[in-house]
This record gives sequence, structure tokens and C-alpha cells, in this order.
Amino acid sequence: MSTEETSTRAATAERVTAEPVSTDGTSTDEIRRYWDDFAAEYDSYPDHGLLDSDIRSAWKDLLRTWLPTTPSSVADLACGTGTMSVLMAELGHQVRGVDLSAEMVRLARAKSAPFGAAIEVEQGDAGDPPFEPGSVDVVFARHILWTLPDPTEALRRWAALLRPGGRMVLVEGRWGLEAAADKPALPWSSGVPSEELAAVVGELVGECTVVQLTDSVFWDKDIEHERYLLRAVARAATP
Repeated sequence: MSTEETSTRAATAERVTAEPVSTDGTSTDEIRRYWDDFAAEYDSYPDHGLLDSDIRSAWKDLLRTWLPTTPSSVADLACGTGTMSVLMAELGHQVRGVDLSAEMVRLARAKSAPFGAAIEVEQGDAGDPPFEPGSVDVVFARHILWTLPDPTEALRRWAALLRPGGRMVLVEGRWGLEAAADKPALPWSSGVPSEELAAVVGELVGECTVVQLTDSVFWDKDIEHERYLLRAVARAATP
């Protein structure tokens, strides 16, 4: 895929994904259809499919470091084609993935089939996951908050999914800052600075740790703006 094709696809993805709150009539069904159409080429992006062994190893080591060391229940929100779900299952975790796109779900189920019951994937809204409160040890999400009309409310819902002592692990960053003025007025349409996200998550979940992901091995390119992992540990239940 050429650089021009990649840039065009990325720009279109941002426009279409962001428009549920715009005034041009874009619907959730249109957004779902867009990601259904995009699903076939999703894994061709180096940091999506992780087809390069060095990139895959870097992400797996990152997850190994920040997920629990013991087998845990993980909600993988906006799981896409299931690449991260597979890495987490390889680390011994029980993963429940959810994605808006039926085609992404189909591909994620195919990719995760060798893991049997260790990975379950269903179609649903990552901003309002179809899981019971207090039902998982880890909430994991990567590069989804920028698409949400109310990311703070989504984070509130995600925090409610955690058991006491559970972890929220988010991979986020900043991107496209030079084009922010042309984007719909979503709160975090150009991503979110780590300090801002840590302040919100700290209130909702608990103490946060932020790790900057500046190494190009994660992205197969040099990063112009901030990319990071944030880990927060839920407060223990009070008697």
C-alpha cells in the first residue's frame, strides 16, 4: 500500500468515524458499513496486523509488562480484527472482544478460532460495551477514544466494568494536529494528551502510570506526536 493510499484511507477513516455527531446526516449504520469495507485491508497496516515479527514482539512484550501476570478476564474494546485479543490470549488471558463492525467481528473470530473458548468476540458499541458491571479484571482499548462523542462517559462505563483492583489499559496519543480545525467538534478528535487522560481516568479508576511509546518499533515509522500507554488500577472496594 502506497503512502498516498495510506494517508487517504486514514483521512477518510477519521472523517467517517467522527460524523455521528455532525449535522450532515451520517448514521451509525454508515459508520458500520465503512469499517465493514475497511476490514479486509485493516491488517495491512503495520501496527494493526502486526505481521512483522519485531512489531508483534514489541506489542506482546508491552502487554506482558502492563497486564496482570496471572490469567485474567480482559475486555478488548473496539477489538478490530482481533490481533491484540490473540496476543493477550497467548499470554494466558481470557478475552472478550467487541467491535461495531460485523466484518471486523467475522475476521476476529476467524483469527481467534485456534484459541477456542479463550477468546469470545461479539458485535457491539465499544463506547457502551455489552458486558456486566464488575465482570472483568482488565479493560483494554487502543486508539478508540478520539472517535467517541462523549469519551468521558465511555470511560465511566468502562471503569464500571472493572472488578476491585482491576486494571484499565489504554493505548492513546495525539495525531493530525495540523488538521484539527477541519475535523468535527469531537472532544478528542485529534487524540488526547497523556496528562489530560490521566486526570480523567485517575478520577474514575485510580492512580495512573503513563509510558511513552516513542520507539518506532511499535508503529513501523517515526512518531511526530505523543503516543503512550496508560495503566490505571481500580481502587479496592470499601467495606
